[in-house]
Amino acid sequence: MKIVRVQYTTTAAFAPINQANIAAIVEELKQLNHPGIKYGCWLLPDGKTFMHFDQLESEEAHQVLMSLNSFNKFAAELLASGQEAEAKLELLTLVASTEDFW
Repeated sequence: MKIVRVQYTTTAAFAPINQANIAAIVEELKQLNHPGIKYGCWLLPDGKTFMHFDQLESEEAHQVLMSLNSFNKFAAELLASGQEAEAKLELLTLVASTEDFW
């Protein structure tokens, strides 16, 4: 299992575009219905800091996520947007959970 947490801050002007791009990723993932991908994103109270939390059954599942057209559009536009704080990526290790995982 691979658990990834990513946090970054966009500009206030780009935040709504980023939200729309994230919604497109979620929609594509719902259509794909891959059993090994759990994906979520939260907006922090400042309205421009995003925290993504991905739970992936395997590296293959991670590659599926990263190969989505919607994910590539999101990543390219985010990179070009001039973020206020660059992405910080962390790989997490599950200690305990009420949810069953793979």
